[in-house]
Amino acid sequence: MKLFKNRTVLGIFCIAVSLIICFAITPLVNAGLSKKVTIVRFNRQVNEGEEITRSMLDEVEVGNHNLPENVIRNIADVEGKYLTTTVYAGDYILTDKISDEPAAENKYLYSLNGEKQAMSITINTFAEGLSGKLKSGDIVSVIAPDYLGSGETVIPVELKYVEVIAVTAKSGYDANTGEKLSEEDEKELPSTVTILVRPEQSKLLARLEAEGEIHLSLVFRGDADKASEFIKAQEQVLDEIKAAEEEALQKDGATEEDGQPVMNADSQETTEEEETTIDGEE
Repeated sequence: MKLFKNRTVLGIFCIAVSLIICFAITPLVNAGLSKKVTIVRFNRQVNEGEEITRSMLDEVEVGNHNLPENVIRNIADVEGKYLTTTVYAGDYILTDKISDEPAAENKYLYSLNGEKQAMSITINTFAEGLSGKLKSGDIVSVIAPDYLGSGETVIPVELKYVEVIAVTAKSGYDANTGEKLSEEDEKELPSTVTILVRPEQSKLLARLEAEGEIHLSLVFRGDADKASEFIKAQEQVLDEIKAAEEEALQKDGATEEDGQPVMNADSQETTEEEETTIDGEE
């Protein structure tokens, strides 16, 4: 009788535990599994190194179960950052896939503000590019043999001081990022040098490269503040050239409006002498 009584109590206890599990614990677990959270994911393929924009992203609600802890839940947290790997439509954004800075190999391209342009010039021989020793931040002068067909070797005043922002091999990899390359890449000859120039400088560079060879000579390497002094000196020269050109255009415009050529003092004296001679002959 005692044993039966113990079994009855045990059975009642088991039933009670089962009811608690079914009607209390299980609903709580299901509620947790079915809880929706907002996350951010890509709506198309985006390649490594690209800047993340709002148009690439969607905010969607998904179940909270098994979500990674480092998943991004707000578009504002990733907008303007850069991808460290290629992603595809539907991929969640994880913190280890993004970076505040662009990849080292193209970081300099994101610093352009519209005032200057990045332009690459071809290095045909090892010597033209300072034997591969140039690196970003260097200040160089552009030397033009047979300058514009004149037969003279000249450093154009417009290109006396320009800043190098990249040195690139034929493979497309930059040689100045500070990243360790394979032995094969280390032996590869630099193919182009990318420099930072104003539009008027880029036009002259394009003409020089089309008409002949271009050599680069190193002017300065080192402190950024000192390097900026060279660039400021170059900017001043460019501004003076631009001002002179604008003044000449204004004079030409004034001449066309008057309908008569602008004469200097010498030309006026010559005209008066001619008139005197003609009067004397008459």
